[in-house]
Amino acid sequence: MHYSFYFKLSEFSLIKKIKHKLIKKFFSKEELLLLQKYCSKKLHTNGEYNFEEGYNALRWYDDTVMNSILEVKIDLLEKEIDLKLVPTYSYWRYYTEGSILEKHYDRPACEVSVTACIKKEGNWPIIVSEEEFELEEGEAVLYGGCNEEHYRPGKFAGKQMAQVFLHYVDKNGVFSHHAYDEYCKKNYPFGESMKDTEILQELRNQYKKRTV
Repeated sequence: MHYSFYFKLSEFSLIKKIKHKLIKKFFSKEELLLLQKYCSKKLHTNGEYNFEEGYNALRWYDDTVMNSILEVKIDLLEKEIDLKLVPTYSYWRYYTEGSILEKHYDRPACEVSVTACIKKEGNWPIIVSEEEFELEEGEAVLYGGCNEEHYRPGKFAGKQMAQVFLHYVDKNGVFSHHAYDEYCKKNYPFGESMKDTEILQELRNQYKKRTV
């Protein structure tokens, strides 16, 4: 069954308000030190992680400490993009030699996304809408996760990298029903509805037209 619906381009506040950008001092020195120690202890003393075979990396979804960072950073991000945000979920990943991150878009819960570097031994840039960012520890990139294609080139050749992803939606936008990742939690493994899929396709098309 095919569902069709109508919407106005003005509803897509993401297109109007956000373009990927580097945030140099995303974490304070104290926050960064705390997160580095936490990630190290989590990695070596707690087996509650999942190995992502397709990425050759370890990952933690909905981590309590990272969820706290997710909430703490809302004010900063709202000022950066002039939108009222609501958190969806956090996700952090530990990359090792041979890890990969292929070209992709994220699901609707990632309308506004941040990827931030916590710790790294070796360089491996993230590329967002074909712009390359080599993040240093404490730096982040803000981007539209579900409408900007992003990836990392080749395989990670370094020793290790801890990266956290913080995701949000526009509080008054078309994906507000993904607040706190409730849609995915209730409909797992489905992260989006048919209506979401159609909106995403239009959103990506319009974003490409605006960046040509």
